Amino acid sequence: MLNRLFGRNRKSTNPKLKNLSQLLGFRPGNFALYEQAFRHNSYVNQKFPDEEGVLSNERLEYLGDAVLDLVVAEVLFLSYPNKGEGFLTETRAKIVSRAMLGDLAVKMGLDEMIQYGKGLGNNKQVMRSLSGNALEALLGAIYLDKGYSFTRDYILKRVLKNYLDIHELALLEVNFKSRLIEWSQKMKKEIQFDLAEEKIKGRSKIYVMSVKIDGLELGRGEEFSKKKAEQEAARIACIHLQIITS
Repeated sequence: MLNRLFGRNRKSTNPKLKNLSQLLGFRPGNFALYEQAFRHNSYVNQKFPDEEGVLSNERLEYLGDAVLDLVVAEVLFLSYPNKGEGFLTETRAKIVSRAMLGDLAVKMGLDEMIQYGKGLGNNKQVMRSLSGNALEALLGAIYLDKGYSFTRDYILKRVLKNYLDIHELALLEVNFKSRLIEWSQKMKKEIQFDLAEEKIKGRSKIYVMSVKIDGLELGRGEEFSKKKAEQEAARIACIHLQIITS
């Protein structure tokens, strides 16, 4: 098994994981992998600044991202035999977007399992982002521990089936930016979208866009394109302004 390459079971150093088996729906083999999956880099930097061998979840996140992409691509390919590459790519992008993964992770309760640095837990947007990253890292851990077939079934039955309607999402096309601009014009408010930050994830660049209403920041979104990041920032602002409910 792959888990033999990545250490043996040992006593947990994360008390948040005492009910992990119940949350996952299966018994982990190599528990150390799952501890790593929920260990954010900020926690490692604060708690183990000079200690080698204590890894954050970034490598597992990279692996889980690739596994999730493959599973979702396969599901869409089989579910929509008459749809073209453009539809499949766009629908996959909706499912694996940073915003969607964050929402899924919170619904699964993964946000309660993460070890993170001081101060991060006070920001809901940051925690949702951390949770989405932890979900990908968890999938990476499951893959190393249980193999691809098990991980594929877990994604299909425990994640997508329970928390997401793929067919509904495929048909969903909501332009939150347009709705926010329409609202700001109606209310005579000044609206501004800005590039707040650029991050690197593997070989890809992630854009963090912010939206301000009359100079007050009401939302941030991070995605692999500026356009999608603006949409996510606008969505958060729309919720804040009660233009939409969720």
